[in-house]
Amino acid sequence: MSEATVTAVETPRVDRGGVARAASAYVLWGALPAYLKLFHGVLGAEVVACRILFSLVFLGGLLGVRGELVSLRSALSRPVLLRFAASAALISANWFTYVWSVGSGRVVDASFGYFINPLVNVLIGAIVLKERLRRGQWLSVAIAASGVVFLTLQSGELPWIGLFLAITFGMYGFLRKTATLGATQGLMTETLLLAPFALVGVAWLAMHGESAFVAGPWSMRWLLVGAGPVTAIPLVLFAAGARRIPLSLLGLLQYVGPTLQLLLGVFAYHERLHGARLAGFGIIWAALVVYSVEGLVAVRARST
Repeated sequence: MSEATVTAVETPRVDRGGVARAASAYVLWGALPAYLKLFHGVLGAEVVACRILFSLVFLGGLLGVRGELVSLRSALSRPVLLRFAASAALISANWFTYVWSVGSGRVVDASFGYFINPLVNVLIGAIVLKERLRRGQWLSVAIAASGVVFLTLQSGELPWIGLFLAITFGMYGFLRKTATLGATQGLMTETLLLAPFALVGVAWLAMHGESAFVAGPWSMRWLLVGAGPVTAIPLVLFAAGARRIPLSLLGLLQYVGPTLQLLLGVFAYHERLHGARLAGFGIIWAALVVYSVEGLVAVRARST
């Protein structure tokens, strides 16, 4: 998945091309479990490593065509690299957990994380940036928290997959929001920092005969190569679209991704979502309705 509303800039009119690009990004993120399910028998660590390495190749080519590699190099000061080292650690942990959850048949649990991500962003803003929350925002967070408590009580365990994905991606978004580089250059920097670890990981797997990229069929190798563009293309589409549409519309579009993931988990992979678990998700969805409606009302109030 992705860099949420990091680079979006509100515009007065809705641009159809912007909507198409942003919506396409969320559809691709929502369909990502279907691609990851193709890596049957491949270790999650290798999938993440190839995702990093071939994203680096794809983004390097894209920035080369744009003529932005030289400007990127000049922008990489020590403070910038330290900040992006932190964001790289967060996004790699997020990717690994997501890949593992899809491979373990827990797509529904992963979708939960991206449903509550907007509310985690609200909490990060309040705690880290000392932003003052409106009553409706506090209400949505309280309803979501009650949903988490309900899910914990009915299952006997904290919904840690969703919470971990939401928190790591929320903190990642915070670091990227306050960074100096744009979306594509930022991801390029992160993959550059992660590439040595990914290379060591693939080499270690190859030495122990566990690398699907080295020992697997060519079809699997091409799938692993494709993990790079599959990672980078939605980001590029999002960055292009988010700048051209209102933040209020972007906020509604962000639910397309987890909704598609949820539908895939339930109807394509036959994961359970009924009874008490469905009720818990219903509480979370109620919190999101409150959050979305409150946000739309606040936007309209500011524009009048």
